[in-house]
Amino acid sequence: MARIAGVDIPNEKRVVISLQYIYGIGETTAENILKNAGVSEDIRVKDLTEEQLSKIRSEVAKIKVEGDLRREVALNIKRLMEIGSYRGMRHRRGLPVRGQNTRNNARTRKGPKRTIANHKK
Repeated sequence: MARIAGVDIPNEKRVVISLQYIYGIGETTAENILKNAGVSEDIRVKDLTEEQLSKIRSEVAKIKVEGDLRREVALNIKRLMEIGSYRGMRHRRGLPVRGQNTRNNARTRKGPKRTIANHKK
């Protein structure tokens, strides 16, 4: 397995797909990285030469990925909570942040239902 940005990317997959295993790299970013490095998207990771891998690593190094990006996102959320903004309050309470309805759904954020005895709508 090739290591890029501290992540083992799968050998059997195409490079453009394997790069997406790195936190902070999506489809468009992966395509741009390969274009700038001059590597074909269709080649498999196991078929990459050491020179091509180093070019890809240098392109990935220009982007904020993995630990740095996770830290930045966590600090942004923490800042919202500290200043007491509406979004920060929603994060603190574990409710949807982006205006979704919570009367019926939002189970991903709220967790499993907690039934209340003798409680009818």
